[in-house]
Parts: sequence; structure tokens; C-alpha cells
Amino acid sequence: MKEEAVIPHLFRMEYRKIVAVLSKRFGFEQIEIAEDITSDTFLTATQTWGMNGLPENPVAWLYNVAKNKAKNHLQRNAVFENKIAPELKYREFISLDPDIDLSPKNINDSQLQMMFAICHPSISSEAQIGLSLRILCGFGIEEIADAFLTNKETINKRLFRAKEKLRAEKIDIELPATTQMDSRLEAVLATIYLLFNEGYYSVSQNKTIRKELCFEAMRLCKMLVENETTNNPSANALLSLMCFHASRFEARFNKNGETVLYDEQDTGLWNPEMISQGGYYLNRSANGDKISKYHLEAGIAYWSTQKPDTKEKWENVLQLYNRLLQIQYSPIAALNRTYALSKANSKEEAILEAEKLNLIENPFYFGLLGELWLDIDNKKSIENFKKALVLTKTETGRLTIQAKLAKISEGNFIS
Repeated sequence: MKEEAVIPHLFRMEYRKIVAVLSKRFGFEQIEIAEDITSDTFLTATQTWGMNGLPENPVAWLYNVAKNKAKNHLQRNAVFENKIAPELKYREFISLDPDIDLSPKNINDSQLQMMFAICHPSISSEAQIGLSLRILCGFGIEEIADAFLTNKETINKRLFRAKEKLRAEKIDIELPATTQMDSRLEAVLATIYLLFNEGYYSVSQNKTIRKELCFEAMRLCKMLVENETTNNPSANALLSLMCFHASRFEARFNKNGETVLYDEQDTGLWNPEMISQGGYYLNRSANGDKISKYHLEAGIAYWSTQKPDTKEKWENVLQLYNRLLQIQYSPIAALNRTYALSKANSKEEAILEAEKLNLIENPFYFGLLGELWLDIDNKKSIENFKKALVLTKTETGRLTIQAKLAKISEGNFIS
């Protein structure tokens, strides 16, 4: 790796680890101090390495500087506290020789504990995602703003309010008690799921950011399945789902950045290693007697990576959608089901089911109807694509629909 790329790479990989350890040591009351110390560590690295060159072990150098800066902060606090309240001098948090444990085990444990603290139900899911990106993933404020299609000021305010709420609720950075683990883990999985979707279905034009959102969500989920306390079937099913989706990431966009519909994707761009990993975690998710929405969505995603396109494949997908809608109904899942229905049965049947949904404010609704009417009644197909074009909010979406309309016209499909 080139020297100028080392610090940005290390920032993305190590910032989150140092912040998690220091935050665990300081508590949420001083989380901004933990972030400041970590940022200052990287600033020191930029200045020092720029003059003296890279140290032999850059990571160890960062950890050592972060430890020293954290110890200096704690020692200053200890001296102050001991002077104004001598009776507190034996408390650990004001020790004159504080321990900062940046061992691999404590780094991993601290990140896992921070995950549960950030995903506490006392703050909104949007705030949970934002804090996860900042603290657990090391994203900068500009990157988070880009992911959410907003500005830095909005993100800063959102993160500030979330931290204040967690402080007010006196949330500890620790794993929940055994009796609370299932419900709290469910909340963590929901946040990771939303984080992945933010990348996979995001309207952001930044493809790099989108991919990194997906891979960070997968990394966080992998931490859960690798820990004995948090490894459960639903976590494995979610990781499987994300692997299957991520395997088709490169095929979802053409060179112009336009979305490539499933039927038109180049299957040669699908990642077989990622598909294999998805199968591995799907098998691991089969333990237990509870089927979550992640199990069913992972099953659907599995069939989406299978070739060729057979009737049996789509019948399996349709049955999985039927069960998913029974467990947790959503209009989008119902809309996606109609596509599977068109493949398993007929376009005509799918059109009848789709029109019952009446999602007239959703561009994907009209886009799907445009696809379903194609070759049956191309005037209706064009009408629906034009409605989708009006509702689409992104340039990429508009380009995709315009390309579809142009293809219909060039093919003289208008009846």
C-alpha cells in the first residue's frame, strides 16, 4: 500500500477499535473525549509520519500513542478528583496508573458491547445507524451525510441528540443480561439489517460508500455469529442473506451507473465465493425451532443466486414470500412477491395481484407494472414506466427508466 494511503486505511480499520475501547473505559459520559483522543492520535500520526516516515509497526504505534493520551487524560482527572474529594482516591476510575487495554480480545469485546449500547431501543433506528457508522465503522461525518443524502450539520445534530439520550438513560457499554439477550439482540440485528439496506438499496450516487455500508454491516453481523453469547440462528440467517445479496452487487449496475434488472444481469459478475459463504451461514441458521424473517429472506436470496431460471426455482421463491408475508407483512415484500408470481405462474395473474396493492406513490410499483405489461399491452407498459419516471427521485433511477422506454420504442413494441 502506498504511504499516502496508509493513514486513511488505518483510520477506517483502527479508529473504531480505539474509540470502542476508550469509550468502554470512560463511559458514555465522556464518549466525545474518547473520539477526540482517537482523532488526535491520527493527527499526531499524520504529522509525525510525514516528517519521520512510517514506523515499523504503524498499528502498534497508534495504539501506544492512544494509550498515552488516554492515560494522560485519566491521570489529570485523577489528580483533580483526589484534591477535591480525597475520599474517592481508591476508586478505579481515578487511579493514578490507569490501564488502557488494547489487546485483541478487549478490542473485540468492547466493539461487541458498544454495538448493544448503540442499538438501544431508547433512540431511533436512524440514530442507531448513524452512531454505528461513526463509532463502530469509523465513517467520517461527510461520508455519513453522503449515505443519508443530507448535510454534515444534520448528521452532527442527530448524533449529538442520540448520545445525549443514551447518557440520560444511563446506558452502560456492556452485553445485556441473559434474560434480555434475545430482545436486545433482535434490535441489534434490525439495525444491521437496515444498515445493509441503506447501502444495497441506497439512492446515493457514491458506489464506493454504498459497498462499504454493506460490507460494514456484514462485518458487524460476523462479530455476532463468532461470539458464543450472541451466535444464534437469526444472526446466521441475516449474515447469509447479506452474503447472497452482496454476491450480486457488481451485476446490479452497468458502466453508466444505471440499475440492471434481475433478468438482465450478467451472471458472470456474480461472486461465487460470496454465494458459497451465504450457503454456509444459511446451513448454520437451521438450528433451533424458530423461523425468522431473515431465514425466509435468506431463502429467497439463495434462490436468486441459482441458475438456470426454472419454474421450480420461482415456485420456491413464491412459497417463501407467502410465508414471509404471514410472519411480517410489508407492501414492498408483497410487491416483490408479484414478480415471483409472474415467473412461477403468469404475468396476467401477477398484474391482477400487483394492481390490488395500489401503491400509487411508489415508483417501483409502476416500474414493475411496466415490466409485467411488456409484450402483453405495450401502451400500458409505457404508461406505467412514465408514471414511474415522474415519481423517481434519483438521476440513476430516471436514466434506467428512460433507457427502458427507449428500448421499447426502438423495438417497435408499441401496439
